[in-house]
Amino acid sequence: MRTAIIGLPMTGKTSLFTILTGVHQETRIGSTAVRTGVAQVPDARLEELGRLFEPPKVTHAMVEYVDMPSVSKESLRDPSYLASLRVVDAFAHVLRLFEDATVPHEKGSLDPVRDLEDVEMELMLSDLLVVEKRLERLEKDRKKIKNPELDREFELLEKCKATLEANHPLRQLELDAEAEKRLRGFQFLSQKPILYVLNLGENEAGKLHEREREYREGVLAGRRHVSATAVCGKIEAELAELPAEEQREYLATFGLRESALERLISATYSLLGLMSFLTAGEDECRAWTIPMHTPAVRAAGAIHSDFEKKFIRAEVVNWKSLVDLGGYAGAREKGLLKLEGKEYIVKDGDVLVIRHG
Repeated sequence: MRTAIIGLPMTGKTSLFTILTGVHQETRIGSTAVRTGVAQVPDARLEELGRLFEPPKVTHAMVEYVDMPSVSKESLRDPSYLASLRVVDAFAHVLRLFEDATVPHEKGSLDPVRDLEDVEMELMLSDLLVVEKRLERLEKDRKKIKNPELDREFELLEKCKATLEANHPLRQLELDAEAEKRLRGFQFLSQKPILYVLNLGENEAGKLHEREREYREGVLAGRRHVSATAVCGKIEAELAELPAEEQREYLATFGLRESALERLISATYSLLGLMSFLTAGEDECRAWTIPMHTPAVRAAGAIHSDFEKKFIRAEVVNWKSLVDLGGYAGAREKGLLKLEGKEYIVKDGDVLVIRHG
């Protein structure tokens, strides 16, 4: 999973990137450098399985974050900037809600809804240029040759153009599987799922859920493939300096149960329709990220392509049952270790043992 952290200058997006990935690097205002880093997906289930089996390796799922230079009309004309944006799975758009007189806002005032709409508009305008250019090409090609494929693409892009000209992002379009496939190659920016990260001040640390609800039920209501999560960058920066055993205690003083990393990853998984299944044994305990509603045979392919090709059965047990019953023998004895076929839909937190040819 690859997520681009985007936003206007002075929103705290680069600080958030550093908190999430631990990647420190001097960046100047106006910098055009794109930075990448990875974050380990926190998973208490995996830790418990690790304590049960005591393998030499406990492997968490990983998320890649890309810290993008600030969004602007100029940056969205830069081919390398656009290329970096197009290849990500989702955007995390950091909105500044914190007040700080020492950190001026580039637009002179604090208005997160304005900032949200301004960046969205820039993404849509970038897509509109691509659509119009392709429509011009298709118009010429359709005059030269009769091809129903060209006609279908033309009709679909006309629909995209009308949506964008009505100031709606392409993620608002309801598309069938064929249309979705046709558009995939364009990697449209306003079609990508977007998580709005509300960066609050320390004085509002206890109001994270309240602010999230306010945005979900307000400005984001009715928008498809968007979500919101709130963080307090100042607290998270202080948290990152503490030993792991003190972090929960520090969060609790602000009435918080989860770190920004946990909140962001959970919200992004939910937005993208992702989940984790687990494998566990004496050699390794590991988490694997897959789309929700994935059949067992496809989940096996996430581990190794040969497992999918030569799939026979999957032994399946819920992670909690496996831990509570002390391992596979206990789960088998209680009848909780089930044999499932190719079509079994894997659930979040399932532990799989793949039988293959």
